[in-house]
Amino acid sequence: MAMTNLFSRAGLLGAALALMVPPLAGQTIYKCVDAGGGVLISNHRVDKHCKPIVSAPENSVPAPKPLPKAVAAPSPAGFPRVQEETQKVRDNDRRHILEQELLGEQRSLEAARRDLGELEAQRLPPERLQPYRDRVQQHERNVQALQKELGSQR
Repeated sequence: MAMTNLFSRAGLLGAALALMVPPLAGQTIYKCVDAGGGVLISNHRVDKHCKPIVSAPENSVPAPKPLPKAVAAPSPAGFPRVQEETQKVRDNDRRHILEQELLGEQRSLEAARRDLGELEAQRLPPERLQPYRDRVQQHERNVQALQKELGSQR
């Protein structure tokens, strides 16, 4: 008795899971009940007592919708605007800050290269030199990024 109860609960659980999980495209899920009352969930019809419970269309993936074109939205009428002269001062300040950072980064790069050169002259093993090589590469990337940023300004 307890075993039959366990199978019927498992069958109900299987049926619930089958209803929650979408079937593969073009497949039908069947619920089959045998003479003893056992329930089998399958994607194949086992006998004539099987009934379809979930059926999927041939193509269950909808076609992608085209993306809308980006449209520049004008600023609202009362939106605060920055005066042209104020913006020029801000741009000049930003350029000055970037130039100072670039100079500092170039000095750090020269120092890192000098340190690496001194250690390479000592013929240290490559694993001991790797942190110094990494430091040189990081400074090189920073210099490139700052130069790119300065080049993109008006």
